[in-house]
Amino acid sequence: MTKLDIISDPICPWCFIGKTKLDRALEKHPDHDLVIEWHPFQLNPTMPAEGMDRREYLETKFGGKEGAVRTYGAIAQAAEDAGIDINFEGIKRTPSTLNAHRLLHWAALEGHQNAVVDRLFKAYFKDGQDISDMDVLVGIASGVGMDGEMVRRLLNGDQDAKEIQERDASARERGISGVPCFIIGKHYVVQGAQPTELWEKVIKEISDAHDKAAS
Repeated sequence: MTKLDIISDPICPWCFIGKTKLDRALEKHPDHDLVIEWHPFQLNPTMPAEGMDRREYLETKFGGKEGAVRTYGAIAQAAEDAGIDINFEGIKRTPSTLNAHRLLHWAALEGHQNAVVDRLFKAYFKDGQDISDMDVLVGIASGVGMDGEMVRRLLNGDQDAKEIQERDASARERGISGVPCFIIGKHYVVQGAQPTELWEKVIKEISDAHDKAAS
């Protein structure tokens, strides 16, 4: 098996688009040799715990209304071209994702990480939910078979918050400034939302290499 490490933030639209394209390749090749692990990166590591009004956040980040419209117009077009439905109008606040990343960390320990990633993206980009809200996170955890009340108790404390922040900082120190970032076999780095065709090629090359090594 080959490790695919994905550095991502669940409020990053390019990460959602990139995952959708990767998933399409994985679905076409269910016998793939990839083992996937998700790693934390906060687009806004200094975001207050209560988050920000989305319009205010976008206009601040992209230099005013025109910059925000231009940037998200391009994202919306990319999503539409890929046949991905994102409900941008439903997103009212930009949340802190520290607790979402804590949940992903715990989900990995229990073998539920990919399912939690899926549900975080759906909650934010399709349902317009605040994924910093404890009830939303507990609902996601319970929905994949985790102990929701245990997750609630952990979220009420600061368990693993420092580790998430340190892993985020480590990614930046290694030169990662944007996500998604895919690391294949701990060696090859692929940045951005790549087309499904590229992932099909990667899956085939890995499978061929494993077959050759086994022969």
